[in-house]
Amino acid sequence: MTDFSRASSLALFKEYCQQTGLDSAAMLKAAKLPADTLSTPENLIPYSRFLDLLEICAEKSGNPLFALEYGLYQGVAIFGPLLYLIQNARTVGESLQELAHYYHLHSSGAYVGFERQGDLLILSYNQGDNTGSSLRHISELAMGVARRLLQSLLGRHWAPGAVYLQTAPAASAEVYQRLLGLTPRFNSHLTGWAIDAKLMELPLSEADQTLHRLMRQHVEDMEQMTPEELPNYVQHLMRSFLPNGRVTVDLISDYLLLSKRSLQRLLAEEGTSFQSLLESTRKSMAQRYLKDSNISQTQLASLLGYSELSAFSRAFQRWFGQSPRAWKHAHGGTKRMSRPIRRKHMPPWSG
Repeated sequence: MTDFSRASSLALFKEYCQQTGLDSAAMLKAAKLPADTLSTPENLIPYSRFLDLLEICAEKSGNPLFALEYGLYQGVAIFGPLLYLIQNARTVGESLQELAHYYHLHSSGAYVGFERQGDLLILSYNQGDNTGSSLRHISELAMGVARRLLQSLLGRHWAPGAVYLQTAPAASAEVYQRLLGLTPRFNSHLTGWAIDAKLMELPLSEADQTLHRLMRQHVEDMEQMTPEELPNYVQHLMRSFLPNGRVTVDLISDYLLLSKRSLQRLLAEEGTSFQSLLESTRKSMAQRYLKDSNISQTQLASLLGYSELSAFSRAFQRWFGQSPRAWKHAHGGTKRMSRPIRRKHMPPWSG
């Protein structure tokens, strides 16, 4: 199955692009990511396209260390809701353990390791082997983020021990030294930071144990919902794509980097199908548009991906046992204005 990452992985992306002279919207488009990705941090994006985005930005900016500098810039903002959990643990060690344990809720494309080696603790970032994208950019971004995380947890106690990268350097050792505070040990067997084990017992003075308990319950609920996320995400894509043109199983499976057969099989395992999700999405969108907008039925049919008004009318009659006009009248929908709306064009990345 395709690996995903939360869109919060792109926290502060627009701001950082502005600082580096890049057009964030153009970069998202080049990586085939939706234009609204940055405004929906809880949604999922294909992990491989996140990696492609980092590579594209490094190339377009002419900065081989774009990802490392971006990781340092965004810091702990990348973690989304997980941040509240790890910042409110009792000690530094418990915080890092919870990051490692629950990281898969943030991204399924990699995992965080946390293990003791003698007098050191190794906080590592472990890349999966299911992508053809470069390992270097995401590894360096992760080490930039990890540096900011350790600084936030340890404060004045933070003294970099060692940082390891599995890749070769892309710039001089002096540049890495300036950015990370020390020169990485390149071509290592792992990617991660080495931390003095004694620091793990340090209490987090600003921790709120009540908030921590609430967030622990929240992420545990997220874990239980994980098997159901694919159908929910498919419906999110349908809602995003329908106003721009017809939604097909080929379009959605292509976006998810799955074959059509694989998508249909995965949905069947969750007790649903592409067609039933599309039907449900169209039904709920039809209700919302009829109640809250003043567009014509012809426009609504087009927004829902119907080529003819008659096809939409028949579907609506099947759903609600009455015509769209009668439903709108019965539910107090907004009266139609005479001014038409302009139909959007299908975004290039969606085809």
